[in-house]
Amino acid sequence: MVLLARKAIGALWSSVFMTPVRAALDVADHHGQRAQPPVTGAGIAIQAFGLRAKLRQVDRWIGQAPCRVVEVHPEVSFARLAGTPLTARNNTWAGAQLRHRLLATAGIALDSDLGDTGRQAGVDDVLDAAVCAWTARRVANGQARPLPNPPQVFSDGLPCAIWSRPTTRPAA
Repeated sequence: MVLLARKAIGALWSSVFMTPVRAALDVADHHGQRAQPPVTGAGIAIQAFGLRAKLRQVDRWIGQAPCRVVEVHPEVSFARLAGTPLTARNNTWAGAQLRHRLLATAGIALDSDLGDTGRQAGVDDVLDAAVCAWTARRVANGQARPLPNPPQVFSDGLPCAIWSRPTTRPAA
């Protein structure tokens, strides 16, 4: 799944990293995790380790979620929306402007005044949230496809895939 997502994203693939196995989430610090390869078979990215509290929270929530839960990666969705991997990072002016245009072309109009949220959230975070919502709508309407297709199923029985819209048009 990660390799497929990296391929879809192209040069900006560094934003996709392996999700750690559950046992790796119980190690107290990143150094300790790296010192215990039997837990994971290899070390985990510092980004993934930093997300462990949120990963645990989602893991608990999925078991009782009142709805379908899917994984979305914003850069995969933007690449699919553009019809090609993007070359400007989301935290640059050019990257933010391109993503804003792609969303507008898809019918997602972002208000210029988001109130308190607009004063606190990063531009890249707002754009990422918008494309994730757009992809979620596509999943609900049956218009999105998983990477891989069909999704992988892990030992917990849950399907695992990154959902996005199929590539259908050239870059904006």
